[in-house]
Amino acid sequence: MSKIKMQNTTLNYVFDDFKKEQTLVFSNSLGTDLTMWDKQIELLGTAFNMLRYDTRGHGKSEATEGEYSIEMLGNDVLDLLNYLKIEKVNFCGLSIGGLTGQWLGIHAPERLNKLILCNTAVKIGNNEGWNTRIETVQKNGLDSIVSGTQERWFTPEFVIENKAEVDSVLSTFVQTPLEGYISCCAAVRDADFTNEVSKISVPTLIISGTEDLVTTVKDGDFLMEKIPNSILAALKTAHISNIEKADDFTKLLIEFIKN
Repeated sequence: MSKIKMQNTTLNYVFDDFKKEQTLVFSNSLGTDLTMWDKQIELLGTAFNMLRYDTRGHGKSEATEGEYSIEMLGNDVLDLLNYLKIEKVNFCGLSIGGLTGQWLGIHAPERLNKLILCNTAVKIGNNEGWNTRIETVQKNGLDSIVSGTQERWFTPEFVIENKAEVDSVLSTFVQTPLEGYISCCAAVRDADFTNEVSKISVPTLIISGTEDLVTTVKDGDFLMEKIPNSILAALKTAHISNIEKADDFTKLLIEFIKN
């Protein structure tokens, strides 16, 4: 793992440079870190150069003070690419990572070959829900919402069959810096790309989970309708589709990027 000190934060990242033509960037979901992509890294082998990073306020990246915005998180990605001298990438983001991906598709299309938006929406949830969550974790910490998080992230069947893996993901969740989690909640709360998403011109793959109650297949359909050059794939998963159906998810990535 490496760290980059930028103007107003420090980002933790891992860059596997296999000297390939294509680079694939992974952007984690709220309350996780770059290890959420471990299965993809294992399954992809050396197919692409791969760049993972901890979103600001998550994992080993710095949790700067104050509320964040998706624009801020998008600029973090651009700063990282500039630092590593990577001109164009394929960008894969899940949930808040998918919001970051939408921002990049709208504001920095020249840096993208292809875009993969996973378990995300033009607007995730509503302001009241996010404000309630922020108040809850401010008072009671992340431990207080672990059970609800598990229910949103994974189907009951997956939890029963993969308890150790689920426990590991939830352990990472409760270790997320509280300040960073709250600040990213604010970024998700304030993000709404309803009127801008149709500006995305790069080829886009949308991945939805049929059992995802946070960002539904209907949300994925809306993205596909609005983004001109896009396709939608639905997997039988809850919110964290890349872990729950790792093989199917990774196959979709390979087919989309290589075709």
